[in-house]
This record gives sequence, C-alpha cells and structure tokens, in this order.
Amino acid sequence: MSSSRVVRVHVGDEVAGRSLREGIEAIQSQLKVSPGFAPEVEEAARRAAAAPRLPDLDRTDIPFVTIDPASSQDLDQALHLERDGSGYVVHYAIADVAAFVSPGDPVDLASRERGETLYGADSKVPLHPTVLSEGAASLLPGEVRPALLWTIHVDDAGDGTDVQVERARVRSTAKLDYVGVQKTVDDGTAGEVLMLLKEVGELRLQREAARGGISLPLPEQEVDVTGDQWSLEFRSMIPAETWNAQISMLTGFAAASLMVYARVGLLRTLPPPRPRDLQRLHRVARALHIEWPAEELYPDFIRGLDSRKPADAAMITASARLLRGSGYVAFDGETPADPVHAALASEYAHVTAPLRRLGDRYAGEICVALCAGTEVPGWVRERLHELPDLMKEGGRRAAQYEAAVLNLVEAGVLQHRVGETFQGVVTDVEEKDETRGTVIVQEPAVEARVVAGDALPLGTDVDVRLSQADITSRTVVFELV
Repeated sequence: MSSSRVVRVHVGDEVAGRSLREGIEAIQSQLKVSPGFAPEVEEAARRAAAAPRLPDLDRTDIPFVTIDPASSQDLDQALHLERDGSGYVVHYAIADVAAFVSPGDPVDLASRERGETLYGADSKVPLHPTVLSEGAASLLPGEVRPALLWTIHVDDAGDGTDVQVERARVRSTAKLDYVGVQKTVDDGTAGEVLMLLKEVGELRLQREAARGGISLPLPEQEVDVTGDQWSLEFRSMIPAETWNAQISMLTGFAAASLMVYARVGLLRTLPPPRPRDLQRLHRVARALHIEWPAEELYPDFIRGLDSRKPADAAMITASARLLRGSGYVAFDGETPADPVHAALASEYAHVTAPLRRLGDRYAGEICVALCAGTEVPGWVRERLHELPDLMKEGGRRAAQYEAAVLNLVEAGVLQHRVGETFQGVVTDVEEKDETRGTVIVQEPAVEARVVAGDALPLGTDVDVRLSQADITSRTVVFELV
C-alpha cells in the first residue's frame, strides 16, 4: 500500500529520452541526490558481495519464484505457497541485507543517510549500491542467496495462525512479472503456486474488508515520449499485483504481532482520517458523479471504485489525502500509545523490502531474534529510536523527488497545449488563499495547480485553461474559465 503515484516512461527515440533524462539529472542535482555512491562505499559493497555470510540452514529445496515489474532487478521477495489440510503454508523469503552490511561500515552509513530508494519515471536513486541491490543480495533466479525465511500458516478463512522466521539459504527458480502471472492465471495454464496465490490473495482481501481496512488502489501513470510528443494515461493495478501485495501485508501483520507481543520493534503507523478530509472527498465524489451514500464507510466506498474508469481514477487519486500523516514508531520495553495503521485497521510493520527501505533491515533482525528466543542484537537496540526520524527524512526526500519528476513529466505532456481548455474537478483549495488550489484533469491524466479570480469551487466540475507548461521549471498551471 502506498500513497504515491508511480510514473513509468516509455521513450520513443534518443532525442526525447535525452530531454527527459536531462530534466531528471537537474532534479537530482537540485535535491543533492545521486544514483552513485562514494568510492569507499562502492568498494565496501564489492567486498561484501564477494563474501556474504551464508546461514547453515539450506532451504534451496523450496521452489521459490519472484513476482515484480518486468524491469525490476532489486528483488526483495520470493514466495512459495502450498496446501496444508484445509489451510495453507506461505513461505516468503526476504533478502538478507545484514548478510552483507555490517553496523557502522561504509554501506551501512550511506544507507542511513539515504533512508530509502527514490523512484521517478525510469530513474532510480538506490538505497544500496547496485552490486548488492541488483546483484549479490537480490533474489535473482538460479542464485543461492541468504534470506530471512518467513513461514506463515494461514487457515481456510485467510487468517494467519502461526509464524516463524529464520535465516536460510534459498534459491529462486523463476523471475516472473505481474502481466505474465495474470495471463497464466486467466487462461488456466498457471501452476499450483500461482493459483494458490490467487486463492490466498482473495481470502486476504476478504479479511481486509471484514476488519475495515483498505489498500488504496492508486493507478500508475504511464508516459510515452516520442520526438516532441509526450502522452500520459492512467494504468490500473491488475489483480496479480493485489494478490502479491497481500502476501507482503500478511508478513507485515505477522511481524507487528511478534514485536508488539515482545514490546520491542518498529511499526508503521497512520492516524485516522480527519472529518474535514472525509467531507472534502464526499464533495469530490459528487462532482465526479460517483454515488457515495452517506451511511457508507470510506473503506467500503474506495473498495468499490474501478481505477480503469477515468472518474474513479481521479477519485482514488484524490483519496490519497487520507493516507497523509503516516510514519514510524520505535519502542523498547513498552508498546506505543498509538500503534495502529488506520488504513489497515491493525498494527503493521515494514519488513519485506530491506533492499529499498532502511527500517526493514532492523525490523527483520528483531523478528529473527524473537523467533529464535535470543536477544535482539545490541546494534539494533542502540539505533532503534533513531529510525523514525531517519525514515521520516528519507520519506520526505522520496516525496520531493517523486513530485519533481511527476511535475517534469506532466509539463512535458502539456508543453504544446498552452491555451487549450480542459475539463477537470477541483480537488483541493488552499486554506490561506481560496483562489488557489488543485485540479485533476482526466484527459490527459494530470493533477496540477489551478488559480481563479474568486474562491475556487471545491469538488466541482470546471473548465480550465492551460496557462503554463514549462519543462525547465517543471511548472503546470491552469486558470479557471
């Protein structure tokens, strides 16, 4: 689950690609971030890649597969599912970054400065050097890798009943992608593991609905760049992505349960939505002509939206406001006062993406120790309470980077359409200046600043004229007609 909008770019020729990449390089320079690392960090990563700390337990007998976007190489997770009576056993292998990175070494210090991997269009600023994140630590097919192996028993209703996590050697047998998985499930050629993924994923979605949780199905924005023509459209999540995400979330719930019971850990939290944000969303729904009965709770409403429909996609994007305020809370000795992730209606922890998020490495180490009945490592406890601030700063930087790249792409899409009129809906109005706000235009799929002579009509269908679309400044501005 994420509150961010992902932009994936398809570049049609070298000139167009150069224009986009020059813009992204300018963003990286402005934010002082770089895909590369200092020489001593790269050297430490190369040494670590050549000499990983492999665990004694060998579970290369389990035929794991990874499921990710087709172009991904930083593979954090590999899965295998099997039946267990009327229930299931989920094996989930997570890349063991601690098998390569030691506390205080150059790679560790660099990752603490970065916090998380930054994504935007076809660019990436990784948390760890790629010799690790896309090489020796990645769960690439055919390679023996150190992993944290989660074994979770799930009953016939989709509830997790038992969890164990331990270090093990694993080997993925195949690198699968979402589109390919969906195709084989739909045409009936999928093997048992993928059919069980669908079965368990759908059960978990039912459990999510029953407890009042919601995973916001934010659509991706896909951009085609050919010559001086940029086009943008929304792409819906397909069911295979949702099933896969449910396995990751199952693991996150199990991790949170372990840590809350032991009163030591790192949780991902989110406060409940503010009433004024819910009222605002009701107005947006009316403007988009989407029925939202007053008695229907927002998780049920959002769950019924179809991101393949332009109006629903705009509604889902506007609903991301409800996910603001998420953060981390560290605890050692007593449980936190507000441990719940409101969107998931439960305690939750990030443990499944240590190649891309700093905190996952620490949370994983805690869970391994708790399951083994050993002490949580001293280096974890010593730094545990620093992590919320480090992750907050990393998240702030990631949001800035993503927003800047998105603004660049949207300016590129609209650069030749200044003066044209578009249909949209006002989804936000500034509290201090009601003549300024945000408009979502459904075609092309953009969200941008809008200004007016008088107060903007929040949640209202409007006609807006494009007054500015500048790639250099990454600025898009509409005026109310």
